[in-house]
Amino acid sequence: MSRITDLARKQAGRLRREEKSPAPDAKATPPIEPPKQETPQLVGQRDRLLEKFTVMQSDLGGAFYEMAIRDHVRLDVLTRKAAELQRVDAELTAVERLLEIERSDAAGHCPSCGSPFRHGVRFCDQCGSSLAAPPAEPAAPSPTPPVVPTPAPTTETTP
Repeated sequence: MSRITDLARKQAGRLRREEKSPAPDAKATPPIEPPKQETPQLVGQRDRLLEKFTVMQSDLGGAFYEMAIRDHVRLDVLTRKAAELQRVDAELTAVERLLEIERSDAAGHCPSCGSPFRHGVRFCDQCGSSLAAPPAEPAAPSPTPPVVPTPAPTTETTP
């Protein structure tokens, strides 16, 4: 393992410990409202993704550095690593969004995919479907009597 990877893992561990232990001034002024409960599975998933993201980010930087000092930069390798990092970042963002929604009161769940959404949101973050109330069914048109064509008056000429 590289030294940068070890440093990144230590940093991720330190971040997790800081999240678990309250700040010194937090004891002096108690919070007005207790925080909402978070799902332990989501918190664990976020922690794993955060650590993975940190390690991948440092590996990408280390790979570029090693390539640069050898004057042999391979963009295809760097692009592939960056795409993997971007995928993990998107997954981490989605988990953090779910945790944020859990902390706040969710307005409801999407009728299409079932993901929770906040107050004032018009479209689902996950599937993009409209969250507005479905439009009322249009009233059925009242049946109108069929129109019977009347023959036009004819003028008969007598011979």
